[in-house]
Amino acid sequence: MSTPRTPVDPLELAADLRAALGNLVRALRVGDELPQNQAGVLGLLVREGPRTTSELAERQRVRHQSMARTVALLTEAGLVRQERHATDGRKLLVAATEAGTAALHAQRARREGEIAAAITERLTTEEQSVLRQSVELLRRLS
Repeated sequence: MSTPRTPVDPLELAADLRAALGNLVRALRVGDELPQNQAGVLGLLVREGPRTTSELAERQRVRHQSMARTVALLTEAGLVRQERHATDGRKLLVAATEAGTAALHAQRARREGEIAAAITERLTTEEQSVLRQSVELLRRLS
């Protein structure tokens, strides 16, 4: 005999989901070596390839001046390099260096390791199965 399901309030569920994901992300950031804005820029460059500072600012929804500062910090750290645009020599493209790509992957691997450890330590086998199914549902929401 199945038990009747309580109707789900989508707004309440959305608020709970936002809070839970926010808490998870904040907890994972504690051990980050790269500040979020720098990691975001590196992630974009690794995924999509070189971009101008203006393009990066637009994609990250920040002012050009803020992005120029972020690019300067990343350049100083050796995580990105600037190179001339192939067809428009007036433009400079920002590209991830090998060190930048490695730093981004290391940060992601650390975060994934922390999540994997928490899954193993805190969730039962059945809960891990539910979480596996939930990942696909989260993908569908994005």
